[in-house]
Amino acid sequence: MPNAETAGEGRELSLVSWNVNGLRAVMKKEPSFQDVFAQLDADVFALQETKLQEGQVELDLPGYTQTWSYAERKGYSGTAVFSREAPLSVVRKIGSPVADDEGRVCALEFPTFWFVDVYTPNSKQGLARLDERMQWDARFREFLGELDQQKPVVTCGDFNVAHEEIDLKNPDTNHQNAGFSDEERESFGKLLDAGFTDTFRAQNPTLEGAYSWWSYRMRARARNAGWRIDYFLVSDRAFDRVRDTKIMSDVMGSDHCPVGLTIQI
Repeated sequence: MPNAETAGEGRELSLVSWNVNGLRAVMKKEPSFQDVFAQLDADVFALQETKLQEGQVELDLPGYTQTWSYAERKGYSGTAVFSREAPLSVVRKIGSPVADDEGRVCALEFPTFWFVDVYTPNSKQGLARLDERMQWDARFREFLGELDQQKPVVTCGDFNVAHEEIDLKNPDTNHQNAGFSDEERESFGKLLDAGFTDTFRAQNPTLEGAYSWWSYRMRARARNAGWRIDYFLVSDRAFDRVRDTKIMSDVMGSDHCPVGLTIQI
């Protein structure tokens, strides 16, 4: 990643985000996490739902700085970012009144941009955690705005919401379920209105059947009965630097698949 004073527009970076739903489990599968990591060859690789504590895994990733954010609760939540360049600074808590001890944010400052990995709280069955989710969303939106005042922001991760009907297979039967409630969708819209672009949908405004999560039940993945809840958002002023977006639905190992962004920044 180039220095902001010498790079001009910067060089092209490959960024990947993946909710692994338990990193230790994915490390034992075929292909393993290490295999997928090597194949994708990203400049920055973000994880969500690592579900581990410090010292529980040893990843040999030559050439990468490993930045981890652990939940206080064991075997729960957690994020991590592996980057070819060491960050200038790291933020792991956003000052939210809820969920700030759950390892849900791993924000790295680089010379030309902020990279923010997030695992948004799930509203739970019956929307039992919706109020906390709304508090989290409001603070996260403020947090990104504060970073955006310093330099452009790239944020990615599992946002636990399908924004529009096009973003899930069965919108009618899922209305007001967790991840597709009016409140969550409106909140995500507020985040976009605050100065951020959903890169994949901006590049593919009418593409249907593009999902990043499938239930383990009812052969949902085989039937492509999924949801798009994993995103790359960028500051509006940086969207013209986006070169490509991807949903890598052929990558197995989790109930989510990786999503990718290529950007010159």
